[in-house]
Amino acid sequence: MLLIFLCYLLFLLILFVFQRKLVYFPEKYSIEQQQVLAERLNLKLWPSKDNYLGLMSKSANTAYKGTIIVFHGNAGSAINRIYYSQALEKLGYRVILAEYPGYGARDGLPSETTMISNGIETLKRALNDFGDPIFLWGESLGSGVVGGIMQTGWIQVKGLVLVAPFDSLANVAQHYYWFFLAKWLIRDEFNNIKNLQNYQGSIAILLADEDEIIPNKYSLTLFDSLYNRKRLWLFKDAGHNSLPLAPELPWWQEVMQFVAGQNGVSP
Repeated sequence: MLLIFLCYLLFLLILFVFQRKLVYFPEKYSIEQQQVLAERLNLKLWPSKDNYLGLMSKSANTAYKGTIIVFHGNAGSAINRIYYSQALEKLGYRVILAEYPGYGARDGLPSETTMISNGIETLKRALNDFGDPIFLWGESLGSGVVGGIMQTGWIQVKGLVLVAPFDSLANVAQHYYWFFLAKWLIRDEFNNIKNLQNYQGSIAILLADEDEIIPNKYSLTLFDSLYNRKRLWLFKDAGHNSLPLAPELPWWQEVMQFVAGQNGVSP
């Protein structure tokens, strides 16, 4: 029994040290590959090729309603989220597909600290380049990045959209790995309840009714904890990776009208 217990402790130590390999699944490119892929999709590396923070459309529009910065989930890279640009630009918004350190062609290693500090840098640069209003869009793990940015209180934004968010990554990890004491061993907690408690703007939350990755109870716990202007969209018969994302669907406009406070849309 002692040997089994010692082996268990050793395994916990290994998990603690290498846990980020189990959380982050970046798609990696050389800077040349990234630029070629961006060109094919009519995107450019922003603000520059040498030190890019994200991707945005090459198409020039001087009459944008505002800027939406999208923070994607834990797998792939920003270039896999072109559907946000396709849908939201039609509504008159400039879209920046933010990229994390260690993803795409960016150097560095992903972690809660680096992703949030990089997100703040991205937001500051967007405000400097384009001004208000700014909206933040967080997808899955990206909701944790958005929450962390808001927790600092350094910069105010017009509204937030969170897709398949969670109350905390620690709780989701515990759901799957309770036998490894995940809630107490996880290094990147992304505690959205704590981080969003002082945010005063509008928050739209989008959920897949049959989310098999982040059970709805963790998203609803977050929603229930919010006391500001909020609204929930629930997509029936949709899974975590099968949300209805066609750009012509009406929910895109409904969500943006809500967070922008347009046309009398209320919670």
